[in-house]
Amino acid sequence: MTVDGVEGLPRRAGLEALQMRRVRPDDAEAFVAMMNDPAVYPGTLQLPFTEAQAWRERLASNTGGSTQSEIHLGVFAEGRLVASAGLHPASPAVRRRHVMSLGITVSAAWQGRGVGDWLMATLCHVADRWLGVLRVELYVYADNQRAIRLYERHGFATEGCHRAYSLRNGQYVDTLAMARLNPQPPAWPAP
Repeated sequence: MTVDGVEGLPRRAGLEALQMRRVRPDDAEAFVAMMNDPAVYPGTLQLPFTEAQAWRERLASNTGGSTQSEIHLGVFAEGRLVASAGLHPASPAVRRRHVMSLGITVSAAWQGRGVGDWLMATLCHVADRWLGVLRVELYVYADNQRAIRLYERHGFATEGCHRAYSLRNGQYVDTLAMARLNPQPPAWPAP
């Protein structure tokens, strides 16, 4: 079965009306609307009051092609961005090219409805089977239990706690470092 161009990855039940695709520079305004939502940006390392031009520039590097070093997907409901997630190089260092960093954002109205699970399954599948990634890393606020459970369902394990990692609404908050190793890393076929 092919869904949204990903071989072998079924669409999640109840999400048939949604579209998942690679984001484009012309999605900048949609990112501004989602990321300026007071129910969304406190859960990220983003600042409030983002601007479309900054998002256009960021999304311009996500145009696709075989030489691209990252993948950034969006989920759209009736043309409106409701979630996004991406895999980004963790470091420019050659010795860390087997590692990618994952970021995900789901708008408040769509949290708990399977959209984050769908994005996580898709990105883990692409990382494991198409990008040759051995390790995927992410950071999550230690008090974001819903997100932590989502990541654990997809094989992520907590590796440590960064104390006072970020300033959020006037308070320093701890962040967990989590990672997932490819459960079936690519191997040469047996002779």
